[in-house]
Amino acid sequence: MASTTNSSSTHDMQTPAGHSSVAPSEIAIGVVIGRASEHFDFFVFGIACVLVFPGVFFPFASSLEGMLYGFAIFSMAFIARPFGTALFMNIQRRWGRSVKLTTSLFLLGTATAGIAFLPGYGTLGGASIFLLAMFRILQGFALGGSWDGLPSLLVLNAPRAKRSWYAMMGQLGAPIGFLIANLLFFYLIHSVSSEDFQAWAWRYPFFVAFAINVVALFARLRLVLTEEYTMALEESELEPISTREMLDKQGPNIFLGAFAALASYALFHIVTIFPLSWILLGESQLIGNVLIVQVFGACIGIVATILSGVIADRIGKRTTVSLMAVLIAIFALFAPLLMSGTPVMQDAFILIGFALLGISYGQASGTVTANFERRFRYAGAALTSDFAWLFGAAFAPLIALGLSVHFGLVAVSLYLISGAVCTLLALRINKHLEAVD
Repeated sequence: MASTTNSSSTHDMQTPAGHSSVAPSEIAIGVVIGRASEHFDFFVFGIACVLVFPGVFFPFASSLEGMLYGFAIFSMAFIARPFGTALFMNIQRRWGRSVKLTTSLFLLGTATAGIAFLPGYGTLGGASIFLLAMFRILQGFALGGSWDGLPSLLVLNAPRAKRSWYAMMGQLGAPIGFLIANLLFFYLIHSVSSEDFQAWAWRYPFFVAFAINVVALFARLRLVLTEEYTMALEESELEPISTREMLDKQGPNIFLGAFAALASYALFHIVTIFPLSWILLGESQLIGNVLIVQVFGACIGIVATILSGVIADRIGKRTTVSLMAVLIAIFALFAPLLMSGTPVMQDAFILIGFALLGISYGQASGTVTANFERRFRYAGAALTSDFAWLFGAAFAPLIALGLSVHFGLVAVSLYLISGAVCTLLALRINKHLEAVD
């Protein structure tokens, strides 16, 4: 949740005194495991859109068209995610958190395993593409339902002086998930022939994703089903409000929060998925080399995400996010030069991008969530995240690659700058609203 200069909001975020408390360190473990498993699923799909799907599901198209088709299917999960949140919030109201979480993660694991078993275009024809899209949509529905409120509860139980430090825990799962996904693909590419990789080895990461989801499910249920967690949620008034009521009463805050995080979410897939596709098309580097550079980039992202908690606790979350939006805009100006340059320059784009992403993304979540009334924060945080992913990250690989091929890499610059501008405007509007209140 956001740290804010509004004293009434800060006071309102505190867990009621004298009531049950849940150790922040214990919640943090559940948060990191849960988010890492979810991001691993999505990064496996994103990397496969570049390395696997053009040959397996779109052999009738060129490499560029195959990637663009894959990225179009990639975006479907983000479109489905808000609908999944709405559906599973209703399930939680009717049957409880454990049913909601078990059902959503089972659906996520089933969809992921379904992709692993899915025959290619050569066997099923167009039906294979249809099923791939359906499994991807199910992944989005499931991810929307996997919101457990742990990040919100973590910050509410954290010491006031370390709110931003604990807030970054929920974001730490992204670079960890990306690190594992890249290492796995790197291992497979160097362990089997290209023919075997395209024939069967590419399925292995999806099997691993299913196994990780099972482990994450039990790790999160172990915490979510405890009496202490239940009492903490009830005392903090973190309720599964219906999406219709949320949009009706808190719609402006939801979209303001989504746009406040747009700079980091726009950068997210530009430094993780897009470079792999651009370099593969240009054949400027070996794919194995790019994957290992991205492994180092993920490590930088992990360190930067942790560092974001220290920085934001000292200068404030909003100042940190604003400053990083400006730096991302500056970085965007150099994107065409770096990505069209030598392999060293392309590697620099990835590594510098991960450093900026870690600090920015580490504090992007909940930047203006303190605007929500207490009872709306549980559902509000979920929907704000859904729309931030949809507006900022869902179409980033598709837009960046498609426009860059036809109009040049300046399209990447414009995309990142637009995200930075949206973040600065949203934070400015939020500051004005707080002043008026």
